[in-house]
Amino acid sequence: MIRGGRSQVSSPPAFSNDAKRLLVCTGNTVSIFSTSTGLQITSLEGHTAEVTTVIVEPAASKVLCYCWTASLDGSIKYWDFSVPELLKTVDIKLPIFSMVIPSLLGQPTERNEKQHNVFAYVSVEDTREKTNPRKKKQPKPKPKPLHGRICKCNLTKACLAGGVTLAEMKVPEVITISPSGKYFGIRKHHKVLIWKVPDVESERVVMRKITLRHTKKMTVLAFHPTQRIVAAGDVTGRILIWRRFGDKTFATSERLGDGNMMGGDEERPGVRDNDDADSCTTWHWHPSQVNVLNFSSDGAYLYSGGKEGVLVVWQLDTGKKKFLPRIGSPLLYFTYSPDPSLSSMSCADNQIHLLKMPSMEILKSISGIKLACSLPEGYEALCSGIAFDQTAGLVALRTENYCIQFYSLLDDRSISEVQVCERNYQPGDDVTVVVTLVALSQDSSMMGTAEIKIAEDGIGGLVCLKFWATGSQNKDFSLSTIIYEPHRDAGISAIAFHPTSQVAVSSSYGGDFKVWVNHDQFQQKDPMLQNSGWSCHAVGSYKKKAMTAAAFSADGSVLAVAAETLITLWDPDKNVLVAVIGETLTPIMSLSFVGKSENLVATSRGAKSQLSVWSMSQLSASWSYMLQIEASAQDTSSFAALALLPESLRCKGLNGTTFQGRDGVILLFNATDPVPVASWSVRKAKGGSLAFLQVNPSSIQEYISDGKPPQTLLAYINADHEYVLFDPYGKETHELSVIHRDDLQASEESGQHGYASIYGELPEFQLNKKQAIWTPLAPTEKPWETIFNGSSHNLPPLTKLCSVFLESLLEKRTGVVE
Repeated sequence: MIRGGRSQVSSPPAFSNDAKRLLVCTGNTVSIFSTSTGLQITSLEGHTAEVTTVIVEPAASKVLCYCWTASLDGSIKYWDFSVPELLKTVDIKLPIFSMVIPSLLGQPTERNEKQHNVFAYVSVEDTREKTNPRKKKQPKPKPKPLHGRICKCNLTKACLAGGVTLAEMKVPEVITISPSGKYFGIRKHHKVLIWKVPDVESERVVMRKITLRHTKKMTVLAFHPTQRIVAAGDVTGRILIWRRFGDKTFATSERLGDGNMMGGDEERPGVRDNDDADSCTTWHWHPSQVNVLNFSSDGAYLYSGGKEGVLVVWQLDTGKKKFLPRIGSPLLYFTYSPDPSLSSMSCADNQIHLLKMPSMEILKSISGIKLACSLPEGYEALCSGIAFDQTAGLVALRTENYCIQFYSLLDDRSISEVQVCERNYQPGDDVTVVVTLVALSQDSSMMGTAEIKIAEDGIGGLVCLKFWATGSQNKDFSLSTIIYEPHRDAGISAIAFHPTSQVAVSSSYGGDFKVWVNHDQFQQKDPMLQNSGWSCHAVGSYKKKAMTAAAFSADGSVLAVAAETLITLWDPDKNVLVAVIGETLTPIMSLSFVGKSENLVATSRGAKSQLSVWSMSQLSASWSYMLQIEASAQDTSSFAALALLPESLRCKGLNGTTFQGRDGVILLFNATDPVPVASWSVRKAKGGSLAFLQVNPSSIQEYISDGKPPQTLLAYINADHEYVLFDPYGKETHELSVIHRDDLQASEESGQHGYASIYGELPEFQLNKKQAIWTPLAPTEKPWETIFNGSSHNLPPLTKLCSVFLESLLEKRTGVVE
């Protein structure tokens, strides 16, 4: 099983002591990347929940590679990440959202020196209810409980310091520590709470705290490396800088380094109430909330960033600023390395940029899989923005900046990006263009995209169809043809490529489909031809019905196009309607042929969603399920469907097994058998995708511990673009499934098939109740009222229909006696 696609920007990364490696929190693991190549070297695996903090232990020797990690599984782990090897585990049994270790930021020590107790301060979530048996119940309503806590942990003794809770909040907050390790603080609504770390640490030592107030909610915090200066950003884009904080509260020894004590009667500009600070300065450039604040290593500059995607460098003494613009995504973190010429910048598009300082030139980018892009209201149903390269193990995804990202599912890294729309993208701007569709040819040498320019006040709407071509394995596509309004002003519902020829079809909600031919293939054979690019070869429609889906058969001899609830079969070469089959209960949203078989899979959505399999030889439905299908994938003789579970089933289980918050199930079918071969329950199924990958066994040999590597993998990508690859035909029990093989075997032994194998047995039929007696139907005098009822593939032959219908129209006369 191969997992990937996790977020690389959920927490700040950390550099190794030699700045040659970058440790990144990625889900349950910590991925270690090379700063010179941007490629992953190894990973730290051992946590069972999301890793929220990674701290590299400073050392006098740059060869030493030790780090601490904290996770939502309630554990703190100590690693030697050069091996990598787990050295120690501290389990506090509370989810950890943030952690700092002040003693590590003092003078670096060698590992062989004697160490005292090492303490960490952790931000945890404690949902345990406090009960007091002596206290009587009070009729007053209880306030909202405070689940977030700042606690102290003794890492040497592997336990929490008993009874030490520094602060309580409604939700856990991120802890920020000063580079010197002398102070740490948190944001709490409109306040900043700052503690001074004791010179001599112990479990019961009293810690001094100050509070700095503001009128707006705080979003980020940063400490100066040498002076008592703290900066905070708020939701409006303002940056507040408090100088000489804690002059009254903290130890007198700290005041000597900053000069004289401030007098009680002196003016303190910008300081609110009785806050312990000398002055407070406000800077305002960012139009929205500030996400990034960090001082330079010498303290002369302050770096800030936010949603607008611009890194601002402020000169601390003068307030002058310079910019690194057009980063293209909201900024989340800015991290310095031990090498003053290198730093990292984490962005919301799941990218980490390595910067050359002080010029701020981007040296390398560590690109994760892009997150699902947001869509304007009303455009969700028009978009299907995921396509797969089944032989190379790549996925093509729509991104926020009007690009198509090609991502390797096997290597878990970005391959390339194709700019679909030539326009500047700035985070926070109104969406004016929506890339609705992306499709790849079978050999992935051609790509088709569809986009809609959103009309403003009913003016300026435009639909574009683009064809792309590539000649390299790096998926560097170049634009071949652009077609404006290919189906008048109607939106494009599907794009499908011919399996063997450079032919494509596009269907539209306007009631027609068009077959497109690439003339470049003919120009290579005959250089005298002047026409190049793609052009329309044929147009088809059926009773002015909206064409909602399209697919070619494996050999390309049949083109299936969905006309709302009907399936029309066409000869793509002659553009002749061959047959019409159907009909489904709701409009069909997707069509696909199962390998080289005669079976066609159709999925429809609506009030009565349906998964149906149709036989091309009999032109009739083979079987169907009333399921809401989110995606499907086809193999040579089988197919997989991603079904959304009803709300009633998410709380229950199958054969005593609970779904544990999972909202979907992957069903593997043999095309001719309605009984699922296997099933796996999954999370975040809404918006998910499926694909069978025909991979080279040698490319996945490193992921197989024993046995022969499979040639076919099933890829599941959830709504957050996290994915898993696994062998759907393997005998081992996969982690993805909560339906164990014992349960499946019991289901087969009890005779449960089809509906019962998924949803359980129906209530038993009570024979003792009064039942309605079945009465055979007899022909009526007006058979045409009922003879045409039912599906079209169940109608009697035409000859029988005509004779019965015409006879019923003849007037019957009775004999007259004269």
